[in-house]
Amino acid sequence: MTEKTYEPSAARQIEVVIRQLDCLSLLPSVCERFLSGLLEQQLTPSVLVELIESDPAFTAKIFNLIHEEGLSTGAEAVFVRGAVERISLRRIREAVLSVKVYQDFDNEGTKSLFRKQLTIHSIAVGCCAKEIAETLDSGVNPQLAYSAGLLHDIGKFALDDAMPKSFAKIIEQARSQNCGTWDIEQAQLGTDHAILGKKLAQKWHFPNEITLAIWLHHSNTNVISDNIAGAKIARIVQLADIAVRMWDIGQSGSYGQAQSASAAAQGLSIGTEQLEQIRENLSEAVETRSRAIGLDMPKPQAAYCDILHTTTGQLAREQSELSQNNRNLQITSSHFDFITEFLSGVNPADEAIETAENLAACWQKYYQTGPVCVYLEKQAGLEICEAVIVQSPSQKQIICLSPPFDTPPIPKAVAKSFTVLNAADCVDWLLEQLEVEFDPNRTKLVPLLSNGRAVGAIIFEQRYPTNAKNNEEKFKALTSLAGAVLDMSIAKDKQQRYAEQFSRPSAKPDEVRQEPVEVDSFDALAEMAAGAAHELNNPLSIISGRAQLLDEGETDTERKQTLKLIKENTGEIARIVNDLMSFAEPPQPRPTPTSIKQIFDEAVQLASLKSNTEHINIQIETANGQQDIFVDSGQVVSAIANILCNCLESYTGELGPIKVAVSPNASGAFAKLTISDLGCGMDTETVQKATQPFFSAKPAGRKRGMGLAHAARLIQLNKGLLKITSQPGEGTTVTISLPC
Repeated sequence: MTEKTYEPSAARQIEVVIRQLDCLSLLPSVCERFLSGLLEQQLTPSVLVELIESDPAFTAKIFNLIHEEGLSTGAEAVFVRGAVERISLRRIREAVLSVKVYQDFDNEGTKSLFRKQLTIHSIAVGCCAKEIAETLDSGVNPQLAYSAGLLHDIGKFALDDAMPKSFAKIIEQARSQNCGTWDIEQAQLGTDHAILGKKLAQKWHFPNEITLAIWLHHSNTNVISDNIAGAKIARIVQLADIAVRMWDIGQSGSYGQAQSASAAAQGLSIGTEQLEQIRENLSEAVETRSRAIGLDMPKPQAAYCDILHTTTGQLAREQSELSQNNRNLQITSSHFDFITEFLSGVNPADEAIETAENLAACWQKYYQTGPVCVYLEKQAGLEICEAVIVQSPSQKQIICLSPPFDTPPIPKAVAKSFTVLNAADCVDWLLEQLEVEFDPNRTKLVPLLSNGRAVGAIIFEQRYPTNAKNNEEKFKALTSLAGAVLDMSIAKDKQQRYAEQFSRPSAKPDEVRQEPVEVDSFDALAEMAAGAAHELNNPLSIISGRAQLLDEGETDTERKQTLKLIKENTGEIARIVNDLMSFAEPPQPRPTPTSIKQIFDEAVQLASLKSNTEHINIQIETANGQQDIFVDSGQVVSAIANILCNCLESYTGELGPIKVAVSPNASGAFAKLTISDLGCGMDTETVQKATQPFFSAKPAGRKRGMGLAHAARLIQLNKGLLKITSQPGEGTTVTISLPC
């Protein structure tokens, strides 16, 4: 058994390194085939598609390119052919030339040999997954299944690129111990190629079904509900991976005895004869795709060098023209203000440190500073701080810092309030760990505050004389907004890590459950919501007012229509801000003794009005002698009405019953109210987010998702507790405890 040797901080550092990869390196033979096809003008769309679809690294690059070009992430994105038809050959060529070419770190070629075998294994899993999908004939897109199978091991490719010597040792240990790499990765790194592959898939904007298959191809996919989008794709890829290893096609780095495919096949209703037929068809398909990317080429490195030398001369003139055009665009393009550019660069798939990188780059650009460093507060369980350094637009680096044990990472002077400090006076430990030289006489530090606490700080070298007072006022507003964005990104990262722990194979399936909402968590969330609403109100008022003034003096019809849209949208944003404020700062409750029957009678009437439903099928059971509850009846009625509306919305067809049971708890100090429906239910992720402001499982634009958030907030204010349990397809139960 492999002994566990990793530390949480080391595991996090590995994830940071892997997330910095912009792409996977391409084999020399793949680059040679691509460039020679360009020079000989034989790179037809069909040839190009076959080349891309036969190599995991090339396919991953194209999926990322699909997102960068603003193409759909739906059905078109599943097919490389559709993307090739819509992306120019010049753009694909630029992407290939920007990718690092794979090389050995030794002189024996053993590393290159394994990379080729891993590529063959990936091709085989892709082809096998496609055959399984076609055999099932269950609506699963065979091409999507192929792409998911081809990309299932990109975490291994990434480890091989980012830390080749360490990965080679893992492979050698797996070979010597006759076992798989997954356990060794977990023991030595604290993470594994499935989790790392998922993170890259999210960053590079793979289709969700492929991301899920990459993440779960070593998990127990039989316990995953088919109602989860992409669950069947994950099962297909897992079966294909097991089968290919059992049939010994290529090499995945797992040297233990291959797992029997029968159990996974039974879960998909695939018979032994069908598997055997798939095996017979597999060899030819794998051989064809291997030839397409030149895996049979005797000296690929030399062939690539020759074709690259020839291509360089041809591309020199085009590159010169592109450089000149780029300079012209930089000169003529209009400048957006700092907030616009920063917010437009925020990506929901990014981790907090990547959002910080965007912030640092914008800061340097707009304030014409020297080097900029943005670092984040230590996270629970880690003894490191993540930081990003920007020296120039092309020189960016994400690093991990080790703060002293006896010194808080964020100086006390700015931990809860804003001011501008001389960095050399308060974070000399940080400056000593940076490879970049900061001028101590001109280096400043400003905090990134969210809800009255610092989540990080910006350190920058000020190179031009400025008005200190004006700068401080400007920095305070900007860092407050940036701090709020980073705080939300940090919270999202924590949820991702919890989900990764839950998905590990050792986890046992259980009923989806949300624990009672913690008072401290709700108070912090409400405080953040209030701060965000206050920060939004000022710019919103300015935008609305100026649009109104421009509209009064505008005569052009088209411009008036544009101004009308601006006013309508600012009005909608204002209503959203009002919702946020009502969640963050509701009136303080005025509790009085109130009967539960009165509470439910009024709640049912209010729910009828809100849902436009004449009759609600509600069944209420109350324990004998149930005493009154001591609450603000108006607030609790509003909360229960919101919960009843959610119950009604859970029924997709005819409205079903809503069952209510009321009983005292064991101590008699609280009344327990249980509200249940038999509707569609919720999965794990939805339950966990159900009481978050603005979360909704419905499509964007349908509702703001404040119903359960308001309900939980009002119950908490009345010294009660709310928890949710649910299972997809079996309904949802909301349990409320209120003081008697």
